[in-house]
Amino acid sequence: MAKKDFPELHTQKISHLRQREIQASVAACLIKRFEKTLGKEKAIKEATAAIALDSKKAGSIIAKNYGGNTIFELGRLMREIWSDDNALTVDVLEETTQKFCFNVTRCKYVEMYEKMGIRDLGFCLSCSRDAAFIEGFNPKMKLSRTQTIMEGATHCDFRISLEEK
Repeated sequence: MAKKDFPELHTQKISHLRQREIQASVAACLIKRFEKTLGKEKAIKEATAAIALDSKKAGSIIAKNYGGNTIFELGRLMREIWSDDNALTVDVLEETTQKFCFNVTRCKYVEMYEKMGIRDLGFCLSCSRDAAFIEGFNPKMKLSRTQTIMEGATHCDFRISLEEK
């Protein structure tokens, strides 16, 4: 099938939340299958490692496609892509050239995994991507996060800093 045959399939924009939903149904099936041979802990550990590698690569690609890899572009990305479809409710605490600190107070990703019956895999499928993505986006950026809604906290505390190397 060529693009010219079905152009509408190649121009439709789907939200980041919807992309994660599509990926999650396949990934969860694979993880559950691998649990039978590897055990749950090892299957999740391996899936998390594979997802982190993919996420780091995605961060690098998106930085190139987004026109830069500064805190400014990361903020745009959070607002325009990750929060699309009202996926996140975010309180920005600090946004400078060196720091981007915000709390996520509502996360539809958690709600989606809950509805799919795979909330126990949500951290592996989504939250574990964040630090690797940021590293791929800009190797000088570091994410510090001590809690997530996915793990039962009231909010996710994202603290991203640009460090000199």
